[in-house]
Amino acid sequence: MNISQESYKLFLASLLAGDRQQCYNIVNTHWENENSLLNLYEELLKKAMYEIGNLWEVNQISVAAEHLASGIIESILNDLQTKLKNSPNSNNRILSGCVENEYHQIGIKMISDVFEKNGWKSYFLGANIPTKELLQFAKIIQPQLFALSLSIYSHLPDLEEMIIQIRSVFPQIKIVVGGQAFRHGGVKTIEKYENIVLLKDTYQTEEFIKTFDL
Repeated sequence: MNISQESYKLFLASLLAGDRQQCYNIVNTHWENENSLLNLYEELLKKAMYEIGNLWEVNQISVAAEHLASGIIESILNDLQTKLKNSPNSNNRILSGCVENEYHQIGIKMISDVFEKNGWKSYFLGANIPTKELLQFAKIIQPQLFALSLSIYSHLPDLEEMIIQIRSVFPQIKIVVGGQAFRHGGVKTIEKYENIVLLKDTYQTEEFIKTFDL
């Protein structure tokens, strides 16, 4: 079931107004109507956040409004996660987070939750993860997969450096990358490295999970 343009516009307006309860009501109505989690992510939450980000970039909304909208989205994601009520059904573990100096963690949180939805044990480290800390934690949990998010294109060298450092410790493990930055380029940069997979959205992520091969 697709989300109507009318619902999307109402949700976006509610986000911009800081109306948390109205945003919750819209999401819960779609959930109760058996709308898929991925549809909610792609057609409502992510679409709205991208539009809000664009409005902020052209100074049509304030930093405060952008932060308020992000906070509402993150609280909705936490609420949706509790509705999944899934427990791991495999030994697969994914370690996910944002590249250093990246503070937009909503997209990678969605990706982390999609893996959890599909039975993985998901370790979500959030925004601005120092590579040293990421690697130290990875040595403890021994993940089967890393997931890294890049929102700002100018931070591409930071992502590349993180990949190089991960490869120095975990030479064979696949790394999935994604984020809004890749709308501006960067594909050729990551193609220089083996076992790197670019995932454009949660639909593609779920397909990747179904075909994942250690």
